[in-house]
Amino acid sequence: MSQCVCGSGKQEANCCLSIIQGKSMAQTAEALMRSRYVAYVKADAAYLLRSWHSSTRPSQLDLSEQVEWLALQINSLQGDTNDTEAWVEFTASYKTNAGFTQLHELSRFVFEQGCWFYVEGEMLASKTPSRNAACPCGSQLKFKRCCGA
Repeated sequence: MSQCVCGSGKQEANCCLSIIQGKSMAQTAEALMRSRYVAYVKADAAYLLRSWHSSTRPSQLDLSEQVEWLALQINSLQGDTNDTEAWVEFTASYKTNAGFTQLHELSRFVFEQGCWFYVEGEMLASKTPSRNAACPCGSQLKFKRCCGA
C-alpha cells in the first residue's frame, strides 16, 4: 500500500481515496481539503464538483491542463468538528509547462446535511522559494536542484 499524496502520512486506501470513492465521509474541513487536493492530482472532476457547495459550484470543471502536483502543505485551520463553518489555509505546489508555481489559498467550507462542502477560496500572496531553500515538494533537495531546475 502506498502513502496518500495529501501528505497526511496515512495509507491511501484509509485516507483520501476512501473519501473520494464514497466509502467514508470527510469528518473535518481539513479532510475534505486533502481529498480535494488528491482529486486534483488524479484529475477527478466529478468528485471535485460533488464536494463543491451548490451555491458556488461551477457547471463543469476543465482539468485538461498538464499539471504535476508536487505537495500539499496545510498552513492553518480554523474550525473543528463541532462547527458548521471552517477555513483551511494551504499551499499547493505544482509544475506546468510554464514552470514551478505555488497556490496559496484560504478556503471556506460549510457543514450541511452531514457533509462538508468547499464553498470558495481567497488567493493569498505566494512566494517562489529561494534557490538554496529546501524544495517544497519534500524531496530534501535544494529548490534549484529539484523543482526550480
